[in-house]
Amino acid sequence: MSFQLRRAQRLGGASLLLLGAAATPALAQDKPAATELPAVTVTAPSPIVRRAIVPSRTASRATRPAPARNRERTAEPAPAAPAAPQPGVLPVVTNQFATVTVIPNEEIRRQGGGQLGDLLFSKPGITGSGFAPGASSRPIIRGLDVNRVGIVENGTNAGGASDLGEDHFVPIDPLATNQIEVVRGPAALRYGSTSIGGVVSATNNRIPDALPACAPSFQAYGLPAKAPLAAAATSPCVTAETRTAFSSVDRGVESGVLLDTGGGNFAFHADVYGRTTSDYSIPSYPYLNDQTRSVNGRQPNSATRSDGASIGGSYFFQGGYIGASITQNDSLYHIPGIDGADHNTRIDGHQTKINVKGEYHPDAAAIDAVRFWAGATDYRHNEIGLADPADPTSDGVRQTFTNKEQEIRTEVQLMPFNARFAEVTTALGFQVGHQELSAPSPDNPGTLFNGLWDPNNSTRVAAYAFNEFKFTEQTKAQIAGRIEHVELHGTTPDFPADYLPDGTPQAGTARNPSFTPKSGSIGLLQDLPGGMVGSITAQYVERAPKAAELFSRGGHDATATFDIGNPSLTIETAKSVELGVRRATGPFRFEATVYYTHFDNFIYRRLTGVMCDGDFASCGTPGAELNQAVYSQRNANFRGGEFQSQLDVGAFQGGIWGIENQLDMVRATFTDGTNVPRIPPLRMGGGVFWRDDNWLMRVNLLHAFAQNNVAVIAETPTPGYNLLKAEVSYKTKLDRSWFGAREMTAGIVGNNLLNENIRNSVSYTKDEVLMPGIGVRAFANFKF
Repeated sequence: MSFQLRRAQRLGGASLLLLGAAATPALAQDKPAATELPAVTVTAPSPIVRRAIVPSRTASRATRPAPARNRERTAEPAPAAPAAPQPGVLPVVTNQFATVTVIPNEEIRRQGGGQLGDLLFSKPGITGSGFAPGASSRPIIRGLDVNRVGIVENGTNAGGASDLGEDHFVPIDPLATNQIEVVRGPAALRYGSTSIGGVVSATNNRIPDALPACAPSFQAYGLPAKAPLAAAATSPCVTAETRTAFSSVDRGVESGVLLDTGGGNFAFHADVYGRTTSDYSIPSYPYLNDQTRSVNGRQPNSATRSDGASIGGSYFFQGGYIGASITQNDSLYHIPGIDGADHNTRIDGHQTKINVKGEYHPDAAAIDAVRFWAGATDYRHNEIGLADPADPTSDGVRQTFTNKEQEIRTEVQLMPFNARFAEVTTALGFQVGHQELSAPSPDNPGTLFNGLWDPNNSTRVAAYAFNEFKFTEQTKAQIAGRIEHVELHGTTPDFPADYLPDGTPQAGTARNPSFTPKSGSIGLLQDLPGGMVGSITAQYVERAPKAAELFSRGGHDATATFDIGNPSLTIETAKSVELGVRRATGPFRFEATVYYTHFDNFIYRRLTGVMCDGDFASCGTPGAELNQAVYSQRNANFRGGEFQSQLDVGAFQGGIWGIENQLDMVRATFTDGTNVPRIPPLRMGGGVFWRDDNWLMRVNLLHAFAQNNVAVIAETPTPGYNLLKAEVSYKTKLDRSWFGAREMTAGIVGNNLLNENIRNSVSYTKDEVLMPGIGVRAFANFKF
């Protein structure tokens, strides 16, 4: 769904600044120049996409009360881009029924980050798991992670194994990503009940949905849209982009090249990227409970290396397109922490992914568009380390994870129709997914505990419907529903014994649970005075347990846990309400949201305080190294809110200076008042900026309060911290005669400039792993 944020109005006299959720008047000495807000296109939130349309010449009002699009078109180049917006303007999405956080391309290029969790770490309501900073960090939304946060790329599941362990990397690299959307609320039903916390959607041009802007089209040659392809010139054009950065804190180097070409009815894309880092610098000694180890100013065992490549293309035809891509992601990274450093633990991961995507707009009275996505993933990683820290020759594979996953999703958007009380638009969707998992280990061959779980598989079939009601231009509503059927097949041991009385190993018990979760939501969107938009949504979401929660029964070396699944888990139910107010226009832009969620049978991984080694019989023995973690269910309540704003205060030196701020909090407790484990702390911050058409300068301080609301067992409090960032970037057009580049963006970003000790309260290893210390990142991007 696309929209153009309007030009900012001029500010005069007194302005209202909300700083840290407290209102403070601020007087502008100069009137700021008009600010062009960025054009933001969001694709993930809803299957209902509204387009510019014109009346059909053949349909009567009686049969087609809603206008129809002129379908006399074929492959066309991407529309000319609007005038470039000033960098650093806060993008606020106002036409969705719940908060959508957008990280546009220019911000991704400035901020960088090896993982989505690193990139999103400081966004309101979002943080990262930070298990291995720069290498494995999964987004956490409102305190919910793994099995409640979906990650998709170009509309299909990202694959990988990041939802099976916090130490596993997310196989989506920001270097090859053009935009990230974080979707909360009812729109997550589009992707499944396992996305109740939200969906992180990454998009790029690996499957082109338009020809490059420089490519010729039929219309460019004055030919009718249905003219034969041979009649149009088909000389291809090529655009390219390079993305390069250097970071001081980890002596990191990253680089990527993206190519797009097209002509006639074809478009192609290719990209290749890579990055390497060494152990990153830290402000002080990282290990809270062991003061005997040598560190030398760097987090031991934190080096990383990753690379990837992709090629894809699309064919455009009358009314639509179809395209495909193949992508390879590779990553080799170390796991910091005492156990990881002692055993030189590292993960060597590889993913091959094939995606297909298409869209068709038939010349039909009832159907507006048909869209489909399909993906197949073959993922494998080896967890490598020393079996005996004192014996270098014992290095080898300690655990292997494999994930073979396939998914198909199809959506049909119907033409709007006049229901007298409202214009109604409906979209229907159907989704099928299959997953096969294994996690063998050579450390216990031939035993019941040969790995984290036996091979298992699951199948999901789902149907969903979204209905939008446009009562007036100012008032809209949405009703959505989803029904799934989930079947899982795996085995579990009969705890607590590993062996039968006669000394023979136990046999696993086959488990074939099935579930039919049902979910629904309702929302209202209302324009308010002053350019504001208000929303209220309510949803009821059921989630089936996943394979790891049911079938786990062994040691997980990298996370230093001994996971015990629970085959008796039942459906988890969440009942939520969310209220929001947003403003995207004018000199004062903001979004504010509050929410409350009650979970029945909330599934979580509970640390018991018992230590284990390789099998259950070892649990409780002296010197064991793995934390026993049991999947359990309890009722829980989550409540919190987020706020962020940006105020253009006044004109200065040909640009605009202003202030910005943010606040987010989540409080999560079980119904007996005890705390849900590993919840992010209250955070608030603010800063100042100056920008013009080319320059952006910003200083921002984020304060995280201490997190003392910890679980009763095996979780320690986390101290607060101050995260100071500063950046300067410059964007300009170039003379192609120099070296062929037409545009450049370059800059320097300083991170953790106070060199604070930062421990991530949601990380299992926070008492052993510090986040990176003071560092500077220099970047340069060129478009050709």
